[in-house]
Amino acid sequence: MKKNKQTIVESVAGMGAILTKEGVAFRVWAPNAKKVSVAGNFNDWSNSKDALESEGNGFWYGFVEKAKAGSEYKYCITTQENKKLMKNDPYAKAMTNSAGNSLVHDSHYDWKGDNFTLPSWNELVIYEMHVGTYNGTKKGHGTFASVIKKMDHLTNLGINAIEIMPVNEFPGDISWGYNPSYPFAVETAYGGSKGLKDLVKAAHKKGIAIILDVVYNHFGPSDNDMWRFDGWSENDMGGIYFYNDKRSATPWGNTRPDYGRQEVRQYIRDNALMWLNEYHIDGLRLDGTMFMRNIEGVNMSPANDIEEVWEFFQWLNSEIHEKCPNKIVIAEDLMNNAWITKDASEKGAGFGSQWWADFVHPVRSVIIPKDDEFRDMDKLVNAVNFPPESAFQRVIYTESHDEVANGRARVPEEIWPDHADSYYSKKRSFLGAGVTFTSPGIPMMFQGQELLEDKWFVDTEPLDWKLAKKNNGIFRMYAELIKLRRNFDGNTKGLKGNHVQVYHVDHELKMIAYQRWMDGGPGDTVIVVLNFADHHHQGYTIGLPDKGDWKLRFNSDWKGYDEEFSDQATFAMQAKKGKTDGMPYYGLMDVGPYSVLLFSQDKG
Repeated sequence: MKKNKQTIVESVAGMGAILTKEGVAFRVWAPNAKKVSVAGNFNDWSNSKDALESEGNGFWYGFVEKAKAGSEYKYCITTQENKKLMKNDPYAKAMTNSAGNSLVHDSHYDWKGDNFTLPSWNELVIYEMHVGTYNGTKKGHGTFASVIKKMDHLTNLGINAIEIMPVNEFPGDISWGYNPSYPFAVETAYGGSKGLKDLVKAAHKKGIAIILDVVYNHFGPSDNDMWRFDGWSENDMGGIYFYNDKRSATPWGNTRPDYGRQEVRQYIRDNALMWLNEYHIDGLRLDGTMFMRNIEGVNMSPANDIEEVWEFFQWLNSEIHEKCPNKIVIAEDLMNNAWITKDASEKGAGFGSQWWADFVHPVRSVIIPKDDEFRDMDKLVNAVNFPPESAFQRVIYTESHDEVANGRARVPEEIWPDHADSYYSKKRSFLGAGVTFTSPGIPMMFQGQELLEDKWFVDTEPLDWKLAKKNNGIFRMYAELIKLRRNFDGNTKGLKGNHVQVYHVDHELKMIAYQRWMDGGPGDTVIVVLNFADHHHQGYTIGLPDKGDWKLRFNSDWKGYDEEFSDQATFAMQAKKGKTDGMPYYGLMDVGPYSVLLFSQDKG
């Protein structure tokens, strides 16, 4: 390395390999190293030619004129014991593969025309996706490009946000993605950095946001060069990036990051901001935050709490809010802990929303049992009810990658094993969707749910796209309900509102009715009626909040959705004066078995 080059080129800000017109600057954190150099195909992999200089604070820096975009490199770290370690760059934005070399990455991309803004949270309808299986084949995994090819399917479905399971570089070509080897690099097998940016730009062009899963509760555990990065460790643990005591233990090995070290905090913060800024990602979903804040991943276990994590959450979310406004940050905490979404000023963690376990588990427990008598309507009431001030601080669903794997199957398959296309599976699985898309919260579905995909999720089995034709009526049923949820026709604004009132529950007949509203009145208030039993009801009576005609907007029993459905004719309800269910009016309707009905009044 030419020392005079560093006098010509001032120290470049940033971490990792920083590409400039004159060459590449390298900065790495290795506080316990005796010496550090950078070796690569630009210096015949010499571990002495391009030495980095200590900046006096644990960081090492140097400039290599011969390095350029696409150059392969590693750091050669000399430990205090004079051992030489060849390590990939923790900040590497591209890899040859997870077991290969770091690559100098050119972050330039033509974002011209990409002026997308994330919709308001009450507008969001999320579609969770695994890139490798969404549009893959049995001969090969899916890619970002293959997802783009199926983008019209998602547009027609009506969703406006895709939540992508992790795409950071992981070992091999096939994975769920929750084993991050290099958090800053995009999985090569999916199409790398450019492929992801192409997907984001294509989605934005269709009016669809991209939310990305990120994993900060552990790193690795395999193909993980952060492990004992500069040779130092304690208690036979992982060294500078990890806790080196009992706090290191996670379900994925002793690989919990040390959230108490400012350099590790900065590493995670830089990663989060990279996705939001450089990749134009619209939001993040942090995996397993309960395993960040507690060794055992639970509430009410003070002895296992990791105290500095709350401060870290507050700092991270404040940084994102300040530097990337109009983005959403979601926690997968699953402990129903209200402090996760409380503002940092209230000593909360400051997340925008969180996956809500007290919705998915009770709803599945109501729709899956074979016998109607075992459907606990109180569980359903508790799942639907939610405080209006917190309505969109929860993400609600009946299927996610966790709920349809690890010994559990898709809801239709759970309802009748090996008969996921049965009448009962179709009917009751959609009851779950009906509750999801009409309850307060941000609704989410998992890939293939709209196709009546069966079995369970595995990362080697692609979606069966033949089901799109076979179950096109099921797809239409989901699409029409989603469009009502988003108020496409201007008569169901209340489904985007904060308010809910469950006012009719029949425990014997397994009927429930609730109203949703934003401001209330015609075009706003929506009456949701759900029949959780295998019975027709003629002239069924429920209360109504106002006089006039209540028009039918949706009937899931329509034969147009499926030839097996009973096609129970249901029409508008004429409100009649008379106190019923605590309401000043009532109406009569006919209801098919296992059905979802939506009513509202014409605007104006």
